[in-house]
Amino acid sequence: MITCNQNLQYLLINILVLYAFYFGLCIGICNITSTQYLRDPATLWCPGNIFKLGFFNPQNSSYRYVGIWYNFSETTVVWVANRDKPLKDSSGVVKISEDGNLVVMNGDKQTLWSSNISSTSNTTNSTAQLQGGNLVLLDNSNGSIIWQSYQHPSDTFLPKMKIPINSEKTREKTGLRSWKSPLDPNFGDFSSSITTILPQLFIWKGKYPLWRSGQWNGQIFIGVKNMRSVHTGGYNVVDDEEGTVYLTGLADRKEAVRFTLEPNGNLVQSNWDENERNWKIPWLAISDDCDVYGTCGPFGCCNSLDSPICSCLRGFDPKSREEWEKGNWSSGCARRKPLQCEEKNKTSKEDGFVKMEFMKVPDFAEWLPPKMEDECRSQCLKNFSCLAYAFDAGIGCMSWSRSLIDIQELQRAGTTLYIRVAYSELDHPRVIRLVAVLVIVSFLIVCVGVFLCLFWISRRRSKIWFQFKRNHQLHGKKISLEENITTKVDLDDLSMFKFEVLAMSTDQFHENNKLGQGGFGPVYKGILADGKEIAVKRLSTASGQGMKEFMNEVLLISKVQHRNLVKLLGCCIEKEEKMLIYEYLPNKSLDVFLFDPTHKRILDLSKRLHIIEGIGRGLLYLHRDSRIKIIHRDLKPSNILLDNDFNPKISDFGMARIFKCNQDQAETRKVAGTYGYMAPEYAIKGRFSEKSDVFSFGVLLLEIMCGQKVASFWNEDIPLSLLGYAWELWKENNTSKFIDPVIWDPDFEVVLKRCIHIGLLCVQEFARDRPTISTVLSMLSSEVTSLPAPLQPAFANFFEDNGGSVNYVTLTNLDGR
Repeated sequence: MITCNQNLQYLLINILVLYAFYFGLCIGICNITSTQYLRDPATLWCPGNIFKLGFFNPQNSSYRYVGIWYNFSETTVVWVANRDKPLKDSSGVVKISEDGNLVVMNGDKQTLWSSNISSTSNTTNSTAQLQGGNLVLLDNSNGSIIWQSYQHPSDTFLPKMKIPINSEKTREKTGLRSWKSPLDPNFGDFSSSITTILPQLFIWKGKYPLWRSGQWNGQIFIGVKNMRSVHTGGYNVVDDEEGTVYLTGLADRKEAVRFTLEPNGNLVQSNWDENERNWKIPWLAISDDCDVYGTCGPFGCCNSLDSPICSCLRGFDPKSREEWEKGNWSSGCARRKPLQCEEKNKTSKEDGFVKMEFMKVPDFAEWLPPKMEDECRSQCLKNFSCLAYAFDAGIGCMSWSRSLIDIQELQRAGTTLYIRVAYSELDHPRVIRLVAVLVIVSFLIVCVGVFLCLFWISRRRSKIWFQFKRNHQLHGKKISLEENITTKVDLDDLSMFKFEVLAMSTDQFHENNKLGQGGFGPVYKGILADGKEIAVKRLSTASGQGMKEFMNEVLLISKVQHRNLVKLLGCCIEKEEKMLIYEYLPNKSLDVFLFDPTHKRILDLSKRLHIIEGIGRGLLYLHRDSRIKIIHRDLKPSNILLDNDFNPKISDFGMARIFKCNQDQAETRKVAGTYGYMAPEYAIKGRFSEKSDVFSFGVLLLEIMCGQKVASFWNEDIPLSLLGYAWELWKENNTSKFIDPVIWDPDFEVVLKRCIHIGLLCVQEFARDRPTISTVLSMLSSEVTSLPAPLQPAFANFFEDNGGSVNYVTLTNLDGR
């Protein structure tokens, strides 16, 4: 006989069973079977797995996709199923179809995506599981994997994944494919795959190469910078017995690590930092222009540390000298003197080879069986079609018989490359000895002359750098530079650093400590003996700036103190070395975040408004509140540094000028600054004033709102510059189209439109029409509620970036540039 209590127990058990079933259906399951499916918003996840599979929608999008992401970083999606066929609502389901395939279906039971395997079993014999970041479809009869997402990647390379290409059968590329945009998972313009013969990893834009890794030598890709230090262990290129070549790796890494092919075409490595709970980027494929495939054209060599970055190989000259001087190197170089086999009347003088060390060797290498290096050289010399050779212990002998393309000079990496040249282009021992003697004698004569000249100068005039070296302090000396400074400044409080101390703090100015590169020169991170972090700005020998600009920055910034100006800690002048030492700001410069799709999301609307206000307050201090009136003349994102809290600090005062109290404007015949940020009256006539800085501030404000760089902006519909595009949209009352999608929020539409309005007021063509920076700040804080209508901005039509950060132009040749 069943009692009332027993009935109650049965009822509770049934309720718990139903609740558990419902909870598992809605929240998460571990497997997908013929009877168990995944319905939005449930997730596929098993305990201990750091990945989940489920439904998601990108930011500012109502479309739903099926994807895989990290448990600890749900916005980091590593694989998407229905990339080109999104769900339009939350009715989606992932299930095993009747033919045994894994499918994604909408509410109308239409199949939007399928694993698309040939069915050899019915639905009862298939099970889908998430194994790590790999979605696999298993045959229940034998447990074998019949389909897996690792063989069909999206834009991300994960541990244990293989990027293959079948060398003997279909040659179908199954590598990475970028998203269309940071907010759209659809197939983008860029792909990445690995080639078979002398395997290389490529990034493609359509069918054209964008980046190349260099050849695989059994341990590393020999054309990748810093690959030994950044990517140690776990990487391998495998050629299995079935003729399939694939890249695999990362399996032994303890931390979460991934490689992502970004929508802009860059391949980026990201490591998860558990302490800071965010992604760190230790490496990216394209870090400068030299990493772009074929930047310098055929027979050209690229070195990012040189200026210009492209040069012809020895024995070659530019094909088009005019284009080369304009910075267009795509036509490459041509041989100066024909090789022996090309001459009609052959001589007994044999061709030779020029040695080039630490090189990323060219594309289209031809492989010969492993030989000794001498045999490789001899074989190339005998073959008249052989233009170059290289020998690597892991690869063997490589030779080239077609145009040498995509050559790059590296630092502490690469392979030695030997270029075939005519006999007359070689260094000959007798000539070398004669030249060496002449050089030594000339050097001794020059040294004696320099010593006598310096001795005479030290008696006649007091050189600034000589005083630095002798006294290590200026001890109350007052220095005035005739053109740059009209007010004498006391430098008693400025600290002097010794070169040895700075070299030690930056690990001998090691590339790993390099923070960036500007017109002045490179900037390095340093750590002093007491643990204090500093930023060391070192004047490059290739810089157009000299002692005047260096002292200009020292004298100006040493006596201005404001929370929105970078703080100068001291300087160093020893022999030819000139360095400035600043406080270290860990977030680097504004352009690092603003123009990088992987970082710009950090700059939400509140941070951007805070940065705009801070820059304005820094300018107000320079123009009105400091004891000396200063015009900066080079305001741009790379000169805005950010501290831990994203407080902006204006930097780089090498181009700045001091005004007298009653002075409103000045003129110069040496126009210095950056195209796109220079006011028209300054760029054309050399006139500068407070309103010149206001123009630069307006350009900067519009860049922050749009998230695009003024000099690289291009609109597909109409040929307008960033300023012209903003002007046209403002006239059409459609400024929402101009706003960066990352910060667009209808609730703040009024604030965003007001910022664009203020930016357009600042970039008006005539200086008299622009507001002062104090008025701009009042507009930003809404103290001035009614804003005047802006006039058409300057430079509304499209212009191209000249490729440089700081330009020196005299008024006589400005139009020619």
